[in-house]
Amino acid sequence: MLYYEITYKDHCRRLESFLRVLMPTSPPGYARKQIKSCAASLNGTAATPDTLLALHDKVTLKESGATTGHISAVRPDLDILYEDSLILVANKPHGLPMHRTAEFEDNLVDVSQTYMIQRATPCKLYPVNRLDRGTSGAVIMAKSSSSAAIYGRQVKETGLDKLYLALVWGIPDSSGVINEALDGKECETRYKTVLAGENCSLLAVTPISGRMHQIRRHLASVGHHIIGDKRYGGGDLPESSGFALHSFRTNLERIETGKLTVCAPISEEMLDLCERRGIGRETLQETVYQMATEEAS
Repeated sequence: MLYYEITYKDHCRRLESFLRVLMPTSPPGYARKQIKSCAASLNGTAATPDTLLALHDKVTLKESGATTGHISAVRPDLDILYEDSLILVANKPHGLPMHRTAEFEDNLVDVSQTYMIQRATPCKLYPVNRLDRGTSGAVIMAKSSSSAAIYGRQVKETGLDKLYLALVWGIPDSSGVINEALDGKECETRYKTVLAGENCSLLAVTPISGRMHQIRRHLASVGHHIIGDKRYGGGDLPESSGFALHSFRTNLERIETGKLTVCAPISEEMLDLCERRGIGRETLQETVYQMATEEAS
């Protein structure tokens, strides 16, 4: 048997995603098959592909020639949180733009398409939702124009149920709603303070509408700027490639199989920043896991 202990890189990741990261060359459906046949287990018991992992969990994988042949000590260039025949959900790092903004600049779409070619599953990818360059976290990409149209219609008609984590300056009220119009259009942002640090707070933020830079602008409008968001008054973070905003949890309706909850593990950059501001890693990870599992249950 092979044994793996979950680290911060995979905290709140789906079990199937963890196995695919572990075995990047495995064929589609291989990881799911290992879970359903109980060749892969979690903390000594059977689990499902959608089970969310927690820090220090133990994943056990039955050893075989096929399995060990797919295992890689190097994590893939693209962090795939979920994938099926129609879409994939990737964990975008801070500082990486969605599309090319300069001739030789890396961007998520090109990195993703290159990875798909290297994996021998080439396809053109179409972003269903977008994140700012400085924001990290879950992004949905469709594998065809028809899939993009289907999921794009879902986003337009019902929106995406998304939860962000934002580290902001100051200590806001325990919860609040911001209804300030942006660019002449009504919009709403809801937030809840989940942890407090040194003159800062970690907020769970839900944008009800989807205006450009909505979370960044709304939080700045009430005097709680996102740390490192230089454009909207949050100051500069020379040591970081972005600012302290992370798309943590996304709920969406899959075309064939129904509701899916995908959580994006928090980056080392954001964990370090929180720790420097007085929010301990263990406390932070425990808190976000409770948020993820409450929503998924």
